[in-house]
Amino acid sequence: MEIVFLSRDQEERLPLSFVDPIVEDPGVWGARLALDDNKTTGGFLGHTYSLVERVLTADEDIAVVFEEERQSGQTLFISDLPRDDLQAIAEHPEASEALIFNGRVGDDDLRINVCFDNVFHTAPSRSMRTDALVQFLVWKRWPRLYLVSGTQENDVAFAEAIRRSAEKFGAQVVAESDYAYSAISRRTDSGHIQIQDQMPLATQEGGEYDVLVVADENEVFGEYLPYNTYAARPVAGTHGLVAMSWHRVLEQWGSTQIQRRFEQVADRWMEERDYGAWLGVRSIGEAVTRLNSADAAEIRAFLRSPDFEIGGFKGVGLSYRSWDQQMRQPVLIANKRVLVSASPQPGFLHERTPLDSLGYDEPESECRLQ
Repeated sequence: MEIVFLSRDQEERLPLSFVDPIVEDPGVWGARLALDDNKTTGGFLGHTYSLVERVLTADEDIAVVFEEERQSGQTLFISDLPRDDLQAIAEHPEASEALIFNGRVGDDDLRINVCFDNVFHTAPSRSMRTDALVQFLVWKRWPRLYLVSGTQENDVAFAEAIRRSAEKFGAQVVAESDYAYSAISRRTDSGHIQIQDQMPLATQEGGEYDVLVVADENEVFGEYLPYNTYAARPVAGTHGLVAMSWHRVLEQWGSTQIQRRFEQVADRWMEERDYGAWLGVRSIGEAVTRLNSADAAEIRAFLRSPDFEIGGFKGVGLSYRSWDQQMRQPVLIANKRVLVSASPQPGFLHERTPLDSLGYDEPESECRLQ
């Protein structure tokens, strides 16, 4: 059977630090590695797998490409696409008999009120990340948060998710500040001297707080905050201590094995988009193995059932929520060099599974996918 990998060729944003490499071919290497995993199991059952890689140029129409693949008989898609492209194919008339695995977009509204019964989310939602982080801060008894947010749309969304998580778990946002976007604010020719002067001034309004939480998904200023804040406090959020679906520092639960295998084939570390694509391809492989069928409708029904579970090198089985088709998974809490923790944290319970303490629960979502 064929699985179609969809992505768009975009100029990757330069990291704030030149020490961080620019990730090449994000996503697709995770799909390729998972395909090899599927072949290993499928070989005993007579199942064959191949990956059709469609990487669009900046001006290509995703709807046209998707329609071409559907008309050629393709029904299984891994989406490493940005939000607008993902929504375009999910809403496409040809999508009704296809399955799309979203390994990249974490927008909460796609799990709350913009619901597609043909889309499974292997990427964690934004609220899953902030819930995971705030759970850890509350467990550490650091409940007073100073929120410093960028002004771009996704920064505002992350900040709102932090406020929701704080209210949910008993933390408190005691102060807030904005950091306005500037085309030159991602770099400074004057080096550390200007940063050393700027950041204390930008963060002196926090008052009495335990942790500075930064909302800077566009990586404009967040990397400069640790050790440059006005008060001597830890930094968490999009920078400093971060909540992630995958990180190269993970060594537990057999993850070293997949980390090494990935590095051997891709010649770089596995990133979150790689892991999201890997989970999508492996979900398909697990379903086909159990069902002995590649029918999209049968696969969808099985993925939503209590019988589906997949190992994701995180210590517990991963499954999908039936109401929004979001993959349940632990979220890592890490800095650049060390895994600090993994959420859900001890004591944060749930009637179904502690994993459902992360993100929007069924009563909070308008999604009721059948």
